[in-house]
Amino acid sequence: MFYGEYAHNIDKKGRLIVPARFREIFKERYAEKCYVTRGLDKCLFLFTEEDWKQQEKKFKELSFTREEARKFNRLYFSGAAEVICDAQGRILIPQYLLDYALIKEDVMIVGVSDRVEIWSKDKWGEFFNSSIDSFESLAEKLIEDKKD
Repeated sequence: MFYGEYAHNIDKKGRLIVPARFREIFKERYAEKCYVTRGLDKCLFLFTEEDWKQQEKKFKELSFTREEARKFNRLYFSGAAEVICDAQGRILIPQYLLDYALIKEDVMIVGVSDRVEIWSKDKWGEFFNSSIDSFESLAEKLIEDKKD
């Protein structure tokens, strides 16, 4: 599983160094390729191939007759790109995804259990600062909801 926050940079060619700990997890899980796509809140989601297949299965089950399901699947899957870590531990992120996430150079790489999120450093700062004060109340609500 992926945990932690890491500050990194995107180089001029759109390559991002994946944190060493995350690369270790890829190796432990025999994940040679990963998938990056549009995430929520203007970040990017990065999944191992195994987790990507689980996501794909779940979203394929949504009824294509529902407009919301069609829209979501189109945006989510059309944005997906297969990526492979090179010998230096870098992945190449397509420009259209960098544009979507408003990523120029500085990024935050955030482990969120089964996925990695890639944020513009500024967008992550905005999200974190606007959300941290509600952390405890969110925990209370979500954990209470889970008990029911």
